[in-house]
Parts: sequence; structure tokens; C-alpha cells
Amino acid sequence: MTVLDSAPVRTTTPPDIVCTVLEQQRHGRPVGRDRYTISEVAGCTGLSVHTLRWYERIGLMPHVDRSHTGQRRYTDRDLDWLDLVGRLRLTGMPVADMVRYARLVREGEHTMAEREELLTAHREDVRKRIAELRSTLEVLDYKIDIYADARRRAEAAAEGALKH
Repeated sequence: MTVLDSAPVRTTTPPDIVCTVLEQQRHGRPVGRDRYTISEVAGCTGLSVHTLRWYERIGLMPHVDRSHTGQRRYTDRDLDWLDLVGRLRLTGMPVADMVRYARLVREGEHTMAEREELLTAHREDVRKRIAELRSTLEVLDYKIDIYADARRRAEAAAEGALKH
């Protein structure tokens, strides 16, 4: 069982759209099977083999099945989990919080309120950072406009000087 087996998906997006998005994300995966080597997973996720092993060691990645020779065998569910982890990383969630979230999911349904609380708090942090970035973007746009106006004036003055 992977971490996602007990993680219900709650969304306001219609189910058919969610399925389409998930299918689009899966295009980078080898087609027609549900068992992948660590090298294949590294190739389709962009994560290094070292990072995948580290995720297992710290408890961020659920137990990964092994072949009879001891090779890791990842499933589509594992890749879905790695996609979620990647998205959480993109939002700046600390690794400790991601590990805590993974542990809560593995512990079962009785942790749903705590998981919701963790994700809700993180969403607020993300919203604050987005607002800060928007404000910073406005400053950048303002400065760029000043330089662009100065450049245009200098170009116009240079053209005027050439005509005389």
C-alpha cells in the first residue's frame, strides 16, 4: 500500500478535468506498465537516484516494493506521490512538514483533521508569498518602465541629432 491509498482527493475541479490533468502529467512515464526501476523514475521525474533514496530514508517516500533481486520497483501510485511531493517542494513547504504529512497519511484516516490543518496553514504561507511576489513584480515593472522611458528618450534624442 502506498501513501496515496489512504489519501482521499478533495477538489472543486470536476472529476473529468482532474483525470485529464493527471493523464497529461503521466505522459512522461513509460507506457503500458505499472512497475518502474529507480533509473526510470529518475528519468521521468527529473529527480536524482540519490534524491529518491533519500526520500525513502527520511520517510517522505512510502515503502517501495522490491523485486526478487532487491531492485526497487515503483508503481504509478508512487509516481503520483512523487508528483505531489514535487508540487509541495515548489510551494516551498519545508521537508520536515512534508515528512510529517507523509507520516500522517500513513497513520490513517484519524489524522485527516491534522493533515487538513497542515495543508491549510501552508496554503496561507503560499498566499502570503504570492502577494509578496506580486508586490515585488510591481516594483520591477516600475523600474523597468523608468529605464525603458529613458532609453526611448535617448534614442529619440540621438535620432534628432542625426537629422540636424
